[in-house]
Amino acid sequence: MNALEMQLDYPLGDTLPAIGSTLEVAPGVRWLRMPLPFQLDHINLWLLRDVQVGDDGPREGWTIVDCGIANEATRTAWEQVFASELGGLPVLRVIVTHMHPDHMGNAHWLTERFGVRLWISATDYNVARLATSVQAGFGGEKSAAFMAKHGLTDPESQAKIKARTNYYASMVPQVPDSFRRLTDGDRLQIGGREWVCHVGYGHAPEHMALHCAATGTLISGDMVLPRISTNVSVIEVEPEADPLRQYLDSLQRMKLLPADTLVLPSHGRPFTGMHTRIDQLTAHHDERFAEVLSACAEAPQCAADLLMVLFKRKLDLHQTTFAIGESIAHLHALWLVGTLKRQVDAQGVYRFTLA
Repeated sequence: MNALEMQLDYPLGDTLPAIGSTLEVAPGVRWLRMPLPFQLDHINLWLLRDVQVGDDGPREGWTIVDCGIANEATRTAWEQVFASELGGLPVLRVIVTHMHPDHMGNAHWLTERFGVRLWISATDYNVARLATSVQAGFGGEKSAAFMAKHGLTDPESQAKIKARTNYYASMVPQVPDSFRRLTDGDRLQIGGREWVCHVGYGHAPEHMALHCAATGTLISGDMVLPRISTNVSVIEVEPEADPLRQYLDSLQRMKLLPADTLVLPSHGRPFTGMHTRIDQLTAHHDERFAEVLSACAEAPQCAADLLMVLFKRKLDLHQTTFAIGESIAHLHALWLVGTLKRQVDAQGVYRFTLA
């Protein structure tokens, strides 16, 4: 546990749910943990005890929040959950906080299996459908060209990025044909309790966190994580975007929720101390902004130049593609308010200097 984590409280301590099993973290809320084949090796998913009133009367069952990636290990774990953790009750709906593969991957498989609807924001639903069918922001020639414009030009990285042509579809092979739209402020009745949708921008197009005042819990998705900072990237589909400013603004809105809220994050352990964590994340990015400004004051910088400034460790390709997007996001946040200016050098690379 690092020094910042020690400022937070973890009510369950080091206890984790075994793969294929669950732990109750609040009344009617169960925690699942599924494997991921990356350095970030897990995702937290959630089961909410539910009752829905339909055309044929009330039905008891479960709402699933987030799905894991579509691979054999995750689906095997889900089969164990179905067999031992649902008490013989069906799944009534599937909610996805946002369209990234570890959250969206099994949405089609789950909704088809149980004959239920996917609930998600319209923006993330449509971006997910696009990403399964085209190379958009996750690899291929256009991603490689965009990253080259920001200085990631070494032949090995370029070749690997160009070759990664089905990255999203490999983990999200299919998106449900229909969905139920979630919007900011929606109030969902789940198991007799009200869960309110809170929109967040920057990490995903239209991320939805879910807050239940009755149980004092927040399913935060990737908006607030206890140990790591959320990736916030610029990608070639929106090349002049300012996602980091959107993300930081979204965090400040989340501080309107009670300070003692039990946060159920997508990665890491459930914790309390959300306001403290938001302050830590804000301070983290303020420090990165200061480092970017210092580097740009010394010499013109491209996003690739700043990777070691911002991350200070060796990165593999998977990490580098996220890191270059985050480096661009820090530069854009300063450029778009006029603190930095952007020019194209003789090699066609964007370089930033103090305005």
